[in-house]
Amino acid sequence: MTKKLSSLPYILDQTNWGTVKQEKYEMAILPWGATEPHNYHLPYATDTIQAKEIAVGAAAIAWQDGVKTMVLPAIPLGLQNPGQLDLPFCLNTRLSTQKVILEDILMSLQKQGIKRLVIINSHGGNDFKSLVRDFQTQFNDFFIGVIDWFKIVGCDEFFDEPGDHAGEMETSLIQYLHPDLVTVEEAGDGRSIGFKLNSLKKGVVWTPRNWAKISSDTGVGNPKMATSEKGEKCFKFLIQSIANALREIASVNPDDLY
Repeated sequence: MTKKLSSLPYILDQTNWGTVKQEKYEMAILPWGATEPHNYHLPYATDTIQAKEIAVGAAAIAWQDGVKTMVLPAIPLGLQNPGQLDLPFCLNTRLSTQKVILEDILMSLQKQGIKRLVIINSHGGNDFKSLVRDFQTQFNDFFIGVIDWFKIVGCDEFFDEPGDHAGEMETSLIQYLHPDLVTVEEAGDGRSIGFKLNSLKKGVVWTPRNWAKISSDTGVGNPKMATSEKGEKCFKFLIQSIANALREIASVNPDDLY
């Protein structure tokens, strides 16, 4: 009996054992988001949707260029700020929990001979640098990379006021990717207040923002100028940039980075 192979061999959610058995994969991509309110007009899964769609888009381009990469199921759990934790169904995942999840995934991949993992992070509260530094001694033959897509140079240039959370940039992306999930007419203005202390304003000192005190609608950034067209331009820029990075990572062994 001939096995039907998947037409999307780079998305684990949608592929099958016949396809995985036939292909020789060299890299895994782990989308990592969060579950939290995004003003009144975007879904709780906004960060997770963005991470997954960007990962899939980049993997599709890289696959066409011969990079055998697999997008793993997205992790919808992030670290949350004070003030967010009290909001219904805002799910908080401690750093220690994220460490266990990431370690288990790395151990699985290592046993299977896949020694490149790229995390595509879509939530500002997640910071994987310390975890990767910690794991690099344990998985010393691994390449573990982190892409915070919202920090890629140039991704905010498509917007008048990108915003920080549920603003113009995030709204535009979801308008393009899943317009059925966006109700801009219901959005709050995303107005927020900053810290009173100059040392906090200027970044001399850092402390988490209390979301309940800085925003009345959970948004930080005005979504009113968002458009699907802006989201499309940003998305295509992001997936091409990340696909270029995936090609580079696949072209060298982890020991040959320097």
